[in-house]
Amino acid sequence: MTQFWRIGGLFGLCLLLVACALPRGAGMEREIISGSNNADADFAVYPVTRAFLPTLAEWPVTGEPELNWITASAGSRSQIIAPGDMVSIAIWDSNDNSLLTAPEQRVVGLEEMRVSASGTIFMPYIGDQRISGLSPQAARARLQRELEVIIPSAQVQLSMSEGRANSVDLVGGVAAPGAYPMPDRNYTVLSLISQGGGVRADLANPQIRLMRQGHIFGTSINRLYSEPHLDTRLVGGDRVIVEEDERYFLSLGAAGRQDQHPFTQDIVTALDAMAIIGGVTSSRADPEGILILREYPTSALRAGERGPRMERVVFTLDLTTSDGLFSARNFRIHSGDLVLATESPVTSVQTVFGLVGNVFGLARSANSF
Repeated sequence: MTQFWRIGGLFGLCLLLVACALPRGAGMEREIISGSNNADADFAVYPVTRAFLPTLAEWPVTGEPELNWITASAGSRSQIIAPGDMVSIAIWDSNDNSLLTAPEQRVVGLEEMRVSASGTIFMPYIGDQRISGLSPQAARARLQRELEVIIPSAQVQLSMSEGRANSVDLVGGVAAPGAYPMPDRNYTVLSLISQGGGVRADLANPQIRLMRQGHIFGTSINRLYSEPHLDTRLVGGDRVIVEEDERYFLSLGAAGRQDQHPFTQDIVTALDAMAIIGGVTSSRADPEGILILREYPTSALRAGERGPRMERVVFTLDLTTSDGLFSARNFRIHSGDLVLATESPVTSVQTVFGLVGNVFGLARSANSF
């Protein structure tokens, strides 16, 4: 009889341990979403299914700036003179009685001149001449025509070096950042990055930012590679920044890896996220209870189907069904999302049975004495 009470006491201790909640790496799905149907609930729960995806597509993207990009356009394949450029001019004259050259002299080189803010330069005998907006060849021809009226035998030679208005900046993320002169008006973003030595290999999903006249445009280098019509041509004064994708998501619970994970591509789906975190722990995780926790800004809340009705939202994924798997492949992860692999209820049951088994094992040992 004493042995019976001893066994019963040990069994009761096991039940007490279960009642007090066994140590776990994460909560179970029913525990986390408990109370979502209450009137005072401060979060909403949405199962991710094929029927729900069209509604979700109308909701705003959180955790990242909404940046547009400029599509490519054609430009002049020659240099165009702009204010701030430096111009070198040489005038040839073979006439013995030239107004410009001394006897036995055939060429006169003028001091290098900067194109003024109004787009003009000063030339002897013909005064201020507007050359901004012309190619070097067209500017030379204009100066030649004007000078021929005074000095019919004169011939003009012109060369230019690019100033600030004909240069662009390449900042960070490449082998050789710096200021680069534009060889022509068909100089594109990828041409500039190539001239800068290419994108550094250590950057995760490199992002391109184009700063132009107080506006910021953005896309990814992979998108520029795959969509050539987006390789926009640059304008003098542009600044191109190459940087690592700063977006990330978190993984916790019975996940293969609990960590902060950078985005490895432009769009990361729930299935991509599961692969990035190494799946789930098969001995602990509940594949029917993969949760994605997200917070929306107050400005995103909508009463109808075009937005969430609460700031805190829990999306539930069931990876044991075909609809759940297909839907997970089309569910977009946002920056800052938490992917939580919940604990399987079976794990707790197995632990209880293990404890009970140990109790009876102890009992048998005690009985043997």
